Amino acid sequence: MSGYCLTAPGHPVHHSYHETEYGFPSRDETVLFERMVLEIMQAGLSWELILKRRAGMGRALAGFDVDAVAAMGEADVARLLADPAMIRNRLKVAAVIENARRVQALRASHGGFADWLDAHHPLDKPAWVKLWKKSFLFAGGEIVGEFLMSLGYLSGAHAADCPVAARIVGAPWQCVGAAR
Repeated sequence: MSGYCLTAPGHPVHHSYHETEYGFPSRDETVLFERMVLEIMQAGLSWELILKRRAGMGRALAGFDVDAVAAMGEADVARLLADPAMIRNRLKVAAVIENARRVQALRASHGGFADWLDAHHPLDKPAWVKLWKKSFLFAGGEIVGEFLMSLGYLSGAHAADCPVAARIVGAPWQCVGAAR
């Protein structure tokens, strides 16, 4: 095994995420949005810090509810930037709020965030990054790649010999070329 699969098992912070979430598909808009938020907030920081602050960010961001975050205004931005549970970066906070509004718009154009992802799958990472840069703010290659791997849209979340990899069933990347 390599990478995350070597270090996460048994780790006090990483273990649960590695074992039960990373690479597992979800169609739940709140889960998808949370993953987007976490990846945006992680840029330039450690994943361990993000996992440690995850619950606090969830409280500050109304449980990662897309509609509640999309409705946030300047007073909310000030509150978030003062909240020690948050990653207090104005550009990241602004991107999260604007991206919530863009996720709302995907309901009308595609039926929802998961449907939008499915409509563009399968793409390779460079094509996904190009699409995300047109669709969302704060959409660099690492953010997009990790988001997509975290939900099974790109392979690579787990090493082939990681026991968790065998438990991930139905990831979109597994369905490439198969009837859907």
